Amino acid sequence: MATESNLFGVLAPHGDGRPFVMGIVNVTPDSFSDGGVHLDARAAIEAGLRMHEEGADVVDVGGESTRPFSASVSVDEELNRVVPVVRGLAAAGVFVSIDTRRAAVMRAAVDAGARLINDVSALLDDPDALPLAAALGCPVVVMYRRGNANTGYEQPTEASLLEEVKAFLASRVEACMRAGIARNAIAIDPGIGFVGASPDDNLPLIKGIGELAALGNPVVIGASRKRFVGTISGEPDSGRRLGGSLAVALAAAERGAAVLRVHDVRETVQALKAQAALR
Repeated sequence: MATESNLFGVLAPHGDGRPFVMGIVNVTPDSFSDGGVHLDARAAIEAGLRMHEEGADVVDVGGESTRPFSASVSVDEELNRVVPVVRGLAAAGVFVSIDTRRAAVMRAAVDAGARLINDVSALLDDPDALPLAAALGCPVVVMYRRGNANTGYEQPTEASLLEEVKAFLASRVEACMRAGIARNAIAIDPGIGFVGASPDDNLPLIKGIGELAALGNPVVIGASRKRFVGTISGEPDSGRRLGGSLAVALAAAERGAAVLRVHDVRETVQALKAQAALR
């Protein structure tokens, strides 16, 4: 079910109880589904504004692909990609999230108007990231992953991946709080698609959202167009996985996800409204 309190103390919950929607704007040439589509800053800003109009509560801007075996980009390149987009969207009144692992990019993006830091490394890849986020007073999303984009994401080996994910995210929440970030400014992400590509690796994390939510932090789910969705639906083309992505999004919402990170905002918002009305 949807969130019942303000997200990060800022975003008011929807009256029908549905989750918040985070639209994805990848300002990259090589992201797994929309690489190259929004590489031009103007196109990226237009995409973010369109998502905002379609009902996105947050627009997440990223300048480095997390696709398996993708190459890292320089800090300067990442800054050149994301800062103009963040500035343009923020100036238009959009609640912008910056998707980055790097403290320098976090700082520049927040200076440009970003209001949320979304880090796939859970503020671990850059030793300056956690203290910076705390100093900026910026809410954060911390994510679980196995491996990294450069080397590929590792297959789970533990008997209970969900228990490992819970323990890791709980430890990162505690680390954030020790650094000075308030609990209500921390969201957790189990890393759908970052724990291997098979349904057996990812579906247990969807089914276990309620257990993750019991940790006391909003749960962010980013399953949109992921490979496991293609596997269970028989669709190899990531751009044609809307139906499967909506099914997973609705299941995640029913199990307690507070935020759904998606490529297809209009369709997801429509599905969530219908689900809320049926509930």
